[in-house]
Formats: sequence, C-alpha cells, structure tokens
Amino acid sequence: MTLKIKIIRQGCDTFDSDVQTLRDMLRAGELAAAGQNEQLDIPAVVRDIIADVKTRGDQAVIDLTAKVEKVTLSPGQLRVSSEEIAAAHAAADPGFLALVRRVATNIREYQEHIRIQAPPALQRGGRTLGVRYTPVDRAAVYVPGGRAIYPSSVLMTVVPAQVAAVPEIAMITPPAGGAVNPMLLALAGELGVSEVYRVSGTAGIAAAALGTESIPAVDKIVGPGNAFIAEAKRQLCGLVGIDSVAGASEVFIVADATAPPAWIAADLLAQAEHNPGSAVLATDCPDLASDVVIALEEQLAQLGRQEATREMLEKYCAIIVAGNMGEVCDLANDFATEHLQIITANDEAIAGEIRNAGAIFLGSYTPVPLGDYYAGPSHVLPTRGTARFFGPLSVNDFLKASSVLQYDAQALAQDAADVIDFATREGLTAHAQAVRIRQGK
Repeated sequence: MTLKIKIIRQGCDTFDSDVQTLRDMLRAGELAAAGQNEQLDIPAVVRDIIADVKTRGDQAVIDLTAKVEKVTLSPGQLRVSSEEIAAAHAAADPGFLALVRRVATNIREYQEHIRIQAPPALQRGGRTLGVRYTPVDRAAVYVPGGRAIYPSSVLMTVVPAQVAAVPEIAMITPPAGGAVNPMLLALAGELGVSEVYRVSGTAGIAAAALGTESIPAVDKIVGPGNAFIAEAKRQLCGLVGIDSVAGASEVFIVADATAPPAWIAADLLAQAEHNPGSAVLATDCPDLASDVVIALEEQLAQLGRQEATREMLEKYCAIIVAGNMGEVCDLANDFATEHLQIITANDEAIAGEIRNAGAIFLGSYTPVPLGDYYAGPSHVLPTRGTARFFGPLSVNDFLKASSVLQYDAQALAQDAADVIDFATREGLTAHAQAVRIRQGK
C-alpha cells in the first residue's frame, strides 16, 4: 500500500492556503481529540464533571472513577497507601531503578542550572527595591495511566518541583484495571512522593483544584494528558495555576540537502507512533522530500503497529518544500511547535532565527527521544502553536515572584509630592492621604 503523505510545494497556487489549512488543523485541537468519541462535547462534559466534584466532593470522584475506570473505590482507597508504594518500589527491577536515578540526576542538574535567582536589591537613596522567589505550597502532577504508561512523565514533572523545594507534591493517575501501574508507584517511592491518588483523570484534576474531603486542594497542576485533561486545566486555570493547555505530541523538522533522509524518516515515525502525534518536515530541497517519503515507506514496513502509524502519517504528517531556508524558518516560527528539530549545514545559525518553539533539538545527533527521556529539560512542552507564549515546564513554573519595597522616612518625603499628585489625578484621595499622613499632614 503506497503511503500518501501530504507534500506542499512552493510555487503551487494553493501553497499559502495549504500551509494555513495544515497549521490551523494542528492548532484546532482535532488531533488532541483523536480517538475520542466524536459525539462528545468535551468542554461541556468537563464542565459538568467540575461542577459535580465541587458539589459532591469525594463521592463524585468515586462515581466518576467507577464510570470511567470500571473500579469502585471507597473514600479511604482514593489515596494509595504508603505500604503499596513501598511494596512496588521493593519489587521493581533494579535495572529500572538504576536508570531512573541516572535520568533524575540529569533532570535535577539541568533544573538547578536554570533555577531563577533573585538579583541583589536595587539600592537608591533610602529606597530598597527587590524581588524574592518562593515555591508554591502544594503542587499536583498528573501522570497518564490509560492504554500507555509513561514513567518518564513522573520524572519530568516531579523533579522540577522538588528542585523548586515545593513542600507538598501529589501525584494523580488513573487506576488502569483498578490499580496504579507498579512502575509509577515504584517511581513515586524512588522520588519520595508519598501522596498518590488513584482517580479518573478529569475528576482528579477537578479534585486537586477544588479540594475534596480526601484530596486537599493544590496551588499548581502540571503534566500531560488527553483532550479531557487539557480542557479541565483550561477551565480551572485561574482557580489554580497550570503549566499549559497541552495537546497531542508534535514535531517540526527543519532540514536541508545535507540531512540524512533515513534519519528524518525515523524522526517522523517516532512522532507518529504517539498516536495521536503530528509530524511536519520543512525543507528547501525537493530531493530530500522525495527521499524521505521513500525512507518512510521502507521503515514503516518494519514496524509492529503499521496500520495505526500509517493512519497518523497520512492524516497528520506533511512535507513542506519552501523556496529557501529563510522561508523554512518563517514556517517554523508560524507553526510554533512543541519539538523543533534542526538538521542542516548551519544548525546554530538557523536556530538563531527561531523565536517560537517548545524545545529545539540541534543537529543530526540530537533526536527528540533524548529530550523525551534523558537529557534533562522537561518533556512537558507547549503544543498547538502555544509555544508563541508558553515554554517548557521547569523549576521556575513552581516558583512565584514577590516584589519587595522598603523606603525610609527621608526617601518617602522626597517622593511624596509625586505620589500624591498621581493619586489625586486618578481621583483616589485615600491613596493620597495614606502618604500625606506620614508627612504629618
């Protein structure tokens, strides 16, 4: 069966409209909802779940978990016991735990390196002006627990929170088959996370934001999830902090004639394997586009889940052949994708033209799985074009800034007239009086 990949070529009358259609489709959330019941109104379903949890607390969480996960829990079973966590850790493959420690070290080292530090306060003649950073009191990390288990997501969310010194970290994960996956519990034990809740995803997000009898409310919720999780975070944002409203995984590859077609094909397939996952190659080389399609055919034939991956490629993969690398960079910035790979003869120069990307992978020897699993930056990244204003999850997402101001009497006396003038012009006489009274007026 011939692979039918969309190829959009510069010079075609419909080039601009075809590119816009592709971009808009990937941003619209169609991909994030792939595999969901098309008859469901996801925002309405999520709104009802949030209202139910707000009204009925634990019982709503229990009922929703029974409905979605087919397991009935008592209020006392919502939280995984410390004995269960310890048992899973004790039974874990030593090789897996050793791997976890290596990855955790990489993540911790990177997050410590980028942790924002308060600069020395500005001293200006009796005026001290500064900033201080403090962690949120409580954070919840959501870890998917459905058809696919992602232990890496535990590391990529928990370790940054720990580097920020968040006092209380809770993990929320659905109980597939009635139980939390042992690998996830082993990871919780390894990282010292003792607060783990086995609840249906959307209900768990609502419970963490609102608080119930058994699940105390948190200040921040982070972590990847399906369309329902993303929508729950979107609706609850403001009541609680979130990392971003993420969708399905995506990659945008910038490549020129020097890029190995087989490697590009492997990178596109790796993204399509997410199912759902989107993959776009943009190049100025028509021959590379043709060679990549051939390599995709060859490699797809060797995969175990051929049909599902083929479907993703044909629906959500495209190759854009632009006129030059400047146009390719413009496309990359316009798509503002989650993962951006640059495989060219001038990787760093091209990277200098990129403004919008969740994570940038430079060079032939930096495939996306390095970021997914190992290097150190979190793999929790903005999707659907939101890299225009969101960034990767990091230690700094768990910190909040407070401005610090201190004046002495002489400094206030010097600035009082200006402050009173401004307050008076705005008609806020009490503001002005709060300054005057300190001047003995």
